[in-house]
Amino acid sequence: MKTYLDCLPCMMNQALRTARIATNDYVKIKLVLDEVGAMIKDIPMHNTPVQSGSIVYRKIRELTGVVDPYKDIKRNSIREALALYPTLIEYMNDSDNKLLTAIRIAITGNVIDFGMNKYFDLEEDLKTILNQDFAIFDFKEFVNKLKKAKSVLYIGDNAGESVFDKILIQAIEKPVTYIVRGIPIINDVTMEDAIESSIGEIAELISSGSRAPGTILDFCNEDFVRRFNEADMIISKGQGNYEGLSNVSRSVFFLLKAKCKIIANDLGVKENDIILKGINQ
Repeated sequence: MKTYLDCLPCMMNQALRTARIATNDYVKIKLVLDEVGAMIKDIPMHNTPVQSGSIVYRKIRELTGVVDPYKDIKRNSIREALALYPTLIEYMNDSDNKLLTAIRIAITGNVIDFGMNKYFDLEEDLKTILNQDFAIFDFKEFVNKLKKAKSVLYIGDNAGESVFDKILIQAIEKPVTYIVRGIPIINDVTMEDAIESSIGEIAELISSGSRAPGTILDFCNEDFVRRFNEADMIISKGQGNYEGLSNVSRSVFFLLKAKCKIIANDLGVKENDIILKGINQ
């Protein structure tokens, strides 16, 4: 997915929001805006938004000196999600279609996104998404692929959301490798976050090595790229991973909520729609 013009002011908004979380120093915050604003004019529009985002967030780290500004926010979102975990398990176990319900639950977790300036309420969003129609619903293809797969590569998105991913991993009932980011970026899930979410109890954890707020194969380590190319089945969570992987030539299933109009337009859906989309099946 390419960068659209509407992505550029979004980058500025993200830079301001993140700088304010990282520091109270007005001078540093203004410097972040100055530097990011100057960088934007040189951003290639053929880049994916997450490629551009990696540059923006690297600059924020350099100027504020804060490596993980969202650390406390991530801890809180994981705690909140873990408190909901017994309810999530109950929803799945009481369902007539446990796999589909687990997919809905996993997509609910995708609302935990502090890169987007949007309010969310996990319990209310869960009630909505459990009954919401899918705008793209490649469930039959998903089930068929899963039946044939000996194992699954599951690319995580946000911390907190990872607890919701755990429900789907349990429903899959196949060996799963869960992929995390290489460094802290926004509230994306890192190895530390995945361990705190207890994903490691039911899945192998590895880092993609990505320093971007999404998965871009050219930015990932050799181990991940090899596993990606060889995987029987790939599940990709969230908007950032969709931005980075939507044009790959192999089979991938994207699970996400379309939280911005750019993603929605690229998918041909409406904002706030929920998506289960398979490519190259």
